[in-house]
Amino acid sequence: MRTDRHPQSTSPLTAVRNLGILAHVDAGKTTVTERILYLTGSTHRRGEVHEGTTVTDFDPQERDRGITIFAAAVSCDWAGHRVNLIDTPGHVDFSDEVERSLRVLDGAIAVFDAVAGVEPQSESVWRQADRHGVPRIAFVNKLDRAGADLDAAVASIRERLHTVPLVVQLPIGAEDGFTGVVDLLRMRSLVWADGHEAGVEGEVPDDLREEARRRRRLLEEAVAELHPAALEEFCRRSELSTPTLAAALRELTLTGEAVVVLCGSAYRNRGIEPLLDAAVAYLPAPPDVPAVRGTPVGPGGGHGGVATGAGAGAVQERAADPAAPLAALVFKVSSTTTGRLSYLRLYSGTMRKGDTVMDAGARRTERIARILRVQADRHAEVEQAVAGDIVAVVGPKAARAGATLCAPSAPLVLEPPAAAEPVVSVAVEARRSTDTERLVSALARLVEEDPSLTVRTDRETGQTLLSGMGELHLEVAVEKIRRALGLEVTVGRPQVAYRETVARGVSGLVYRHVKQDGGAGQFAHVVLDTEPLDATGDRAGRPDFEFRSTVVGGRVPQEYVRAVEAGCRDALAEGPLGGHPVTGVRVTLTDGATHAKDSSDLAFRTAGRLALRAALRAGAMQLLEPVVEVTATVPEDAVGGVLGDLAARRGRVSGSTARAGSAVVTATVPLAELFGYATRLRSRTQGRGTFTARPTGYAPAPAPAPAR
Repeated sequence: MRTDRHPQSTSPLTAVRNLGILAHVDAGKTTVTERILYLTGSTHRRGEVHEGTTVTDFDPQERDRGITIFAAAVSCDWAGHRVNLIDTPGHVDFSDEVERSLRVLDGAIAVFDAVAGVEPQSESVWRQADRHGVPRIAFVNKLDRAGADLDAAVASIRERLHTVPLVVQLPIGAEDGFTGVVDLLRMRSLVWADGHEAGVEGEVPDDLREEARRRRRLLEEAVAELHPAALEEFCRRSELSTPTLAAALRELTLTGEAVVVLCGSAYRNRGIEPLLDAAVAYLPAPPDVPAVRGTPVGPGGGHGGVATGAGAGAVQERAADPAAPLAALVFKVSSTTTGRLSYLRLYSGTMRKGDTVMDAGARRTERIARILRVQADRHAEVEQAVAGDIVAVVGPKAARAGATLCAPSAPLVLEPPAAAEPVVSVAVEARRSTDTERLVSALARLVEEDPSLTVRTDRETGQTLLSGMGELHLEVAVEKIRRALGLEVTVGRPQVAYRETVARGVSGLVYRHVKQDGGAGQFAHVVLDTEPLDATGDRAGRPDFEFRSTVVGGRVPQEYVRAVEAGCRDALAEGPLGGHPVTGVRVTLTDGATHAKDSSDLAFRTAGRLALRAALRAGAMQLLEPVVEVTATVPEDAVGGVLGDLAARRGRVSGSTARAGSAVVTATVPLAELFGYATRLRSRTQGRGTFTARPTGYAPAPAPAPAR
């Protein structure tokens, strides 16, 4: 192993890389992370997923299932750089872990299977990274597998992710014969011999020299098309120098105009050194990303009080400067045997052991008892952390994921990660009544650690409902309670989260709210129109709610208009069909009247709530159900049976392609019909079929409406 490539980093912020590993299930994210840790000297034994010996998949459930469930942070040093890595889950049920991680990352390595190319969850996490503006490089993994094809994988990146892939390596050998790569920038080879850890650098093999020159030329042309300075040099010299090409690749990566593509086999430890070099060379340091933006809060008490005076409520920027006031975002909370850990990213300032910080959203001060450099489930205590660091802290007792910890003298609230909306619920109860209180406490801790889980009590049945992103998500959550506390828990059949929407609205609905019971009364008169709101593509597939007022002549003062809107939002919590949340509706306040003494905000809020409820009952409503895109990989001789089963589940097949003796079937299926599908698919394919599913929004459900 090379040891000269990873001295201990004592360099400034420009030598820090905060990176995530993103991919579809089984593309090799965790193995890539393990090889990085081994190569950089952070571990002394290569962990294997199939043996349950990996550093980042340390949870017993992760080792039992062989998948990443919880995002795990690790740190290592490479070529004088501090690299903070977060290994993220690849299963769609845990996409909220990816969302929270991307919120605090500066760059990412997207891992793709050289046989499968871009898979459904690869596409989903790529879009998540797009939303957060996170620059990426790509690593095409598993080039040693039968059927591996770098060019086909790159073509799928271009076609499915709508980006420009810039391939900077040429494989040496194919499938079992894959032994190394040609670096197209330096035109040198790097070969890994069996039984040797480090690659051996040398000349480009004679039989690949012409192909390497051709690909280098294609790379130069592609870069020149995208980068003005490179184009100028290319026109002048008819080629690009290596420094110009490298500088252009970095700029194109930072702007997101293109993605650098490397290749290798993580399992056989081939291609990891150049991947690390590329991560350091092309992905951003904390000073390379825009300054974080937040909203200042004032000194007054109460939750989220906004500053008063000059600049009140104005958005502020905090640069990645250790000398600036502290601003850090908590992106993960976990309970361990040693206490409660809050994982955070420092955007500005310096945090020292023993400091008092403010939880800006909750208006509460907390003390930092310990600061830990994280290595998955192992920790090394440090005295301080500075802007750009990702660390865990012990001390804050109430900070939740999304909380901002900042300097008390300069409080600031950073935008928290968006929490996903749960789509599946199960009823949970303790098997022994004496354990009920322990179960309530355990559920509260679960929700605190994972904001994509919610707990509520059904008002009709009195059952405790645990809601999450999918069957596996809830199964993992319940198993965590059983293992951590030894509780025996009974779980009901999963139920999906339905929605209601307006199919046909009403016009001119008049509602008068009059209440007189002694003293000041309540009076509010409103006239509403309702209509369907056209879909604009939010996370649920439909927009939520739009309110507007066309009242003229001051018949309803502006403060009462706002109260009517608040009342309408209250009414959206339960629809007339089955008490499900209402979405996709536009409400227009067209007229109204007030009383000189009895009108108030409360009266108009009540009128707005009751009027919209009446309007929804008077119009035509449509039940919506969550739907998912299912991608099933099955043997060719089982395609007919699989298609028939999908049709029986109300699935709409959108595509079927052949791939090396198997077929990939894509269909849109209601989530309610997908429970138990894994067992059914295995039965129809003699255990050879696999599938993945990702939410695509909501679609009209057939009548009659299912019972709640």
